[in-house]
Amino acid sequence: MKRRLLDPLMIRAHIVNIDQLTPRMRLLRLGGQALQGLRWTPGQHVRVQVAGLAGPLDWLTGLRRTYSIWDYDGTTLELCIFDHGDGPGAHWARTLRTGDDVLLSRPQGDFTLRPATHHLFVGEETASVAFGAMLRALPTTEDARAIIEVDSDDDELPLPGRVHWHYRHGTPAASSTSLLEAVRRLEIPDQPGMAYLAGEARTIQATLRHLVTDRGWPRRNVLTKPFWTPGKTGME
Repeated sequence: MKRRLLDPLMIRAHIVNIDQLTPRMRLLRLGGQALQGLRWTPGQHVRVQVAGLAGPLDWLTGLRRTYSIWDYDGTTLELCIFDHGDGPGAHWARTLRTGDDVLLSRPQGDFTLRPATHHLFVGEETASVAFGAMLRALPTTEDARAIIEVDSDDDELPLPGRVHWHYRHGTPAASSTSLLEAVRRLEIPDQPGMAYLAGEARTIQATLRHLVTDRGWPRRNVLTKPFWTPGKTGME
């Protein structure tokens, strides 16, 4: 009875394989009958139960975290989990083993590609997963570039196209002035395209203000997706 009630909300999968893409990024490959034939648009995410809560409704009220989908081939779904501390999501990813069950939502979200003459992607480690899926989905004939800030070159994910990597070298990712300065220095066409800003909320807001106020981009041409910011939980 539990599973029948749960099916419209969450689906069950299992860990097929785990790879270490970078020292702090784990690739989880999920399989299972419930994953077959899902509708997915690159840039979307899933909600994953990373910890249970006491009581009979654990399967409905367990603690969940949001993760962008790295790839999906119609049967197997891949997530890249960034280990950035001692939170429940990081602990969950570190303790997973092949064969473990995973409870997750169907793909959702509207942080996806829009038609444009050119595309600009700006963010840090937590954004690079969604950006990877979106960049792979773009035709090679379309103009696209990305500015991604990571702590060091060890944190670089394999992304296609023109990716400008910037390094913090131990400085905080929140309110990153170096990422904003990299965007300021970037030469982009005068005609606005579509910008996709994801990652830490305060850095996103600063970059948004720069594109709209300094570059003259219409607000509707900039999509934002705040994944986190210090002192707040529950963000996507």
